[in-house]
Amino acid sequence: MDISDHLKGILDTLPDKPGCYIMKDKADTIIYVGKAVNLKNRVRSYFHASAEHQPKVRQLVKNIIDIEWIVVGSELEALILEMNLIKKHRPKYNIRLKDDKRYPYIKVHWKQNFPKVTVTRYMEEDGSRYFGPYTSVWAVHQTLDVLRRIFPYLTCDREITGEDVRACLYHDIKLCTAPCIGAISSEEYRNMINDLCNFLNGETQGIVQRLSKEMKFASEQLLYEKAAALRDRIQAIDRVVEKQKVISTEKINSDVIAMAREDGEACVQIFFIRAGKLIGREYFILEGTEDEAESQIISQFMKQFYTEAASIPSQVLLPNQIEESQVISEWLKTKRNCQKVELKVPRRGENAALIKMASENAVETLSSLRTQWQADKDKQRQALSEISEALKLPEIPYRIECYDISNTQGTSAVGSMVVFQQGVPYKKHYRRFNIKTVVGPDDFASMEEVLRRRFKRWESYHSQNDLLKKKDESFSVLPDLLIVDGGKGQLSRAVAVLQDFNLLDKVAVTGLAKQQEELFVPGKSLSILLPRKSQGLYLVQRIRDEAHRFAITAHRNKRSKLGLVSRLEAIPGIGPARRKKLLAYFGSIDKIQSASVEEISKAGKMPTELAQSLKEFLE
Repeated sequence: MDISDHLKGILDTLPDKPGCYIMKDKADTIIYVGKAVNLKNRVRSYFHASAEHQPKVRQLVKNIIDIEWIVVGSELEALILEMNLIKKHRPKYNIRLKDDKRYPYIKVHWKQNFPKVTVTRYMEEDGSRYFGPYTSVWAVHQTLDVLRRIFPYLTCDREITGEDVRACLYHDIKLCTAPCIGAISSEEYRNMINDLCNFLNGETQGIVQRLSKEMKFASEQLLYEKAAALRDRIQAIDRVVEKQKVISTEKINSDVIAMAREDGEACVQIFFIRAGKLIGREYFILEGTEDEAESQIISQFMKQFYTEAASIPSQVLLPNQIEESQVISEWLKTKRNCQKVELKVPRRGENAALIKMASENAVETLSSLRTQWQADKDKQRQALSEISEALKLPEIPYRIECYDISNTQGTSAVGSMVVFQQGVPYKKHYRRFNIKTVVGPDDFASMEEVLRRRFKRWESYHSQNDLLKKKDESFSVLPDLLIVDGGKGQLSRAVAVLQDFNLLDKVAVTGLAKQQEELFVPGKSLSILLPRKSQGLYLVQRIRDEAHRFAITAHRNKRSKLGLVSRLEAIPGIGPARRKKLLAYFGSIDKIQSASVEEISKAGKMPTELAQSLKEFLE
């Protein structure tokens, strides 16, 4: 095959050492990341006997313009680097988890005297305990609803002293143990939260045994109310455990992984088995799987999933052998505090039956999802077709951008840009604009400023004079349809901006008036009304509501920060530098008020005496 002189030079200088290689296209975009024990042999193999490669690899090679590499000390280091690069850049030709969002976790704030339980999308090394990841926030909150009825943990922001006069309503309805009034000690509360953690890990037998002893002791001491509460907790645990299917006589903690695939999409199902019981399951969709071997898909899934996993079992059951089993096992061992992790491919017995069950679930899940996706696609296609027909567009709008302005009497004004592609939100291209040139509550002028800045960024993105500037891809393409939230006034400003940028013949534009959900287009005095129950109207409303929500959220955040700044400015000794540090660390007055003097001192890098004064001033 023909190879450019530039690529030939790279191939001739590749080192024969372990590392990662990064392939780029003509736009300097990373399109593939791989790892190799020997960089020279692995990278060169892409350019030899290309006819023998799968279509996906041939397509990749056609688009390679440049290759970079990073040498590391071992295959394990190469694996870790490869995972980080794929996660960061999400290259087009790599197998990757379909959603680029962060998955939710249950977080137990273990370092607090009275640990709280929250939902987060980030795992940090902050002494907390994490459980997950889960694929659905809804599923996490369902789990927390069950947990709170068994282990009534704190949810309020009170400073717990045990000396409050009365507890809140949650204590009355048995959803809080009321440490605020001293109804439970710190030690007892931490024991309960530790039980909650063990429960999430599937360890229930020891909890029930200990609670039974405590219930018996409380009864003997004539503490009947406490004994009744413990009895209710035991019964609640029993009800949950009854639903957990016993599927293995082995008391080993295992993850069972299987997959199904169809038309370039793969669904991986993972069962979480703890002490022989199925305590949960999740599914993940992967993309970029066309032409890939099943073992390669499973391998890539494991690397991406266990990078984010809060806990790793001693055993992982797989449907097939994977090429990288040894290095992946070694890597999992490092993540499990140097405890061994076995990767097994069972051929018979209970474990083989588990693989079969997981595989059947993966097939059913993928089939159900594909049916749902197709129904959604049909609705989106219908909606876009109806919008296109109503507005007399030359073709169906692939990319729709909608703009809205939010302010309070002209203060803290913010503009929002939301993007829908093929009828679904494309959130990575959402952008906010702090209004800079408009004084007072002038939504028309604010809208004009936002649109001018947006199309100026489009010009800048494609300007040869701005090659050295950092460019934002959200402004790299023009919308097929631009929607402004408002009637004829907002529309006229949008038209003026498009005319100034010579884009009126390239970008269709419409104004959406709230009262009658009317659409206005340039050059026509009469509005367009989409049918009341049409998919087109539903989509337009959804886009408008999303732009409004995004603008309102940005406006509230900005207003909140301005309020915090104004209060901090009134405190002697809190200058601009300290205000900035406090703002960045806490973000709100409430969080500063609830923080300790030591934490404020550390965050603001100020003497303890000044931190004490600040706290007293705010209170």
